[in-house]
Amino acid sequence: MRELLRSNDPVLLSWIQAVLAAEHIDCLVFDSHASIIEGSISAIPRRIMVAEEDHHRACWVLNAARPGIVPDPDSSRA
Repeated sequence: MRELLRSNDPVLLSWIQAVLAAEHIDCLVFDSHASIIEGSISAIPRRIMVAEEDHHRACWVLNAARPGIVPDPDSSRA
C-alpha cells in the first residue's frame, strides 16, 4: 500500500473515495479509528492508501478531477 493523501476533512476524504471507486481503484482509509479516539480534534489526519500498482493512476485521476490535490508522481522521478 502507498499513501495517496492525508487529510482531516471528512468531505474531501469521502469525495476522494467516490472518485477512485468510479475509476475502479480500491482504496483504504487509515487512522480513522485513531482520529475518532482522540476526539476528532484534527490531531491525527486520516490517510488514503492505494495499492502500489494503482498509485500513479490514482494520482492522475484525482489531479484530473481537481488539479494539484496530490503531488504529480512523474515530477519526482529522475
